[in-house]
Amino acid sequence: MTGGVCIADEVQVGFGRVGSHMWAFETQDVIPDIVTMGKPMGNGHPVAAVITTPEIARSFADTGIEYFNTYGGNPVSCAIANAVLDVIEEERLMERANRVGNHLLSRCEGLKHKHRLIGDVRGRGLFVGVELVTDRETRTPATVEAKHVVNRMREEKILISRDGPDSNVLKFKPPMVFTTQDADRLVDTLDRVLLELGGDWMPMPNLKLEVRVTPISNEVETSEAVIQSSMKQGVKAM
Repeated sequence: MTGGVCIADEVQVGFGRVGSHMWAFETQDVIPDIVTMGKPMGNGHPVAAVITTPEIARSFADTGIEYFNTYGGNPVSCAIANAVLDVIEEERLMERANRVGNHLLSRCEGLKHKHRLIGDVRGRGLFVGVELVTDRETRTPATVEAKHVVNRMREEKILISRDGPDSNVLKFKPPMVFTTQDADRLVDTLDRVLLELGGDWMPMPNLKLEVRVTPISNEVETSEAVIQSSMKQGVKAM
């Protein structure tokens, strides 16, 4: 015991966004002393909350410092937040975040093998980061390229942002009603934008094809042999 306080910021990652759990801190096997939450809590309505232990709450009161909030405990805001919780549960949005998030991660991993600008793909549920680098060995941040990608994606009517100390990580945190079709459009557009930067890299494995034709009768055996020969020539040409 060191006397430290563990604070979990669930403003962006809470309310089921990570897919596997309601709160992201649950994935880390920790029990925080303080949890902050907001933004998705009201689905656009301005409402936020701080959750803490009785001990910390008492220590705050014991300081004698007055805390005042004009809209604290507003009944309309509380009703909206409760309604959001109902929708998350009834429409199984956490399960959707897990399913669609896995699809999004898989598609982004596919881009990693195609574009040398992508140094890493990471995330959980509908909270995904794609790190852009100019060199995969040195992990040199591709900050300028990341800014270009964000602006180009906006021109394509897709809103993403940048994050990280060097602002070179593309951050995807779409609404929890996001579908696999939406994810495909996002990744397909990102693929096209990265191609514009000239950072494509798609090694092609050696293809070994074998064509086998089984004639259905002696009468067509000759013609089938001709077809087989033509197909083999086509394969060799590849």
